[in-house]
Amino acid sequence: MKLTWLKWGAVPLAVFMSVAGATAVFAQDQSPSQSSPAAATPAREPEKKADPSIAQRKENQQDRIANGVKSGQLTPGETANLEKKEAAINKETRADRAANGGKLTSAEKAQVNGQQNQLSKQIYKDKHNANTAHYGNNKIGQRRENQQDRIAQGIQSGQLTPGETAKLEKQQQGINKQVATDRKANGGALTASEKKQVNREQNQASRNIYRKKHNAATQNNAKPKR
Repeated sequence: MKLTWLKWGAVPLAVFMSVAGATAVFAQDQSPSQSSPAAATPAREPEKKADPSIAQRKENQQDRIANGVKSGQLTPGETANLEKKEAAINKETRADRAANGGKLTSAEKAQVNGQQNQLSKQIYKDKHNANTAHYGNNKIGQRRENQQDRIAQGIQSGQLTPGETAKLEKQQQGINKQVATDRKANGGALTASEKKQVNREQNQASRNIYRKKHNAATQNNAKPKR
């Protein structure tokens, strides 16, 4: 009789475990819209992933810009424009923090995220349009590429702030525009005097890059200067 009781007593237990397992699988496969009212309680709702912090978003944007500068997808003019916008967002964020004891309100965070969303779209558009930085297989082109590489490294390391980068890229944009004008006036070539002038201007730009990469102004994620 004892064996019989164990035999038949195990059946309800097995059935119960089977039903419970099936119920758990069914609950996992259900979408939120198919969930029963009882399941839609705060305890059962999946936790929402926290939005990236303001600082992390800034760093992500700068990394994307640096990659665009390095690859030539972003021209100096495009980079200057993007960094000018990033600098304006950062300035607004600092002002809001100063007014609120070092913190941002929920409304201010939402506003900054909205502005960073717009900037993110602009970065994508600029990196995927027809404009690219062509350096050319010559000394002038090589210097341009070297300067852009140094600027890209400064952005990625945090040694260059968005405001500093905007100024450096505006300077490069001016030199490039002058070179393009000179080439057009001379059938695609530069005269010896024009080459000397460009080199002098790039020497000045090079010193500016060095100074801005080694001054006290840095991004929050800045790595040790070298």
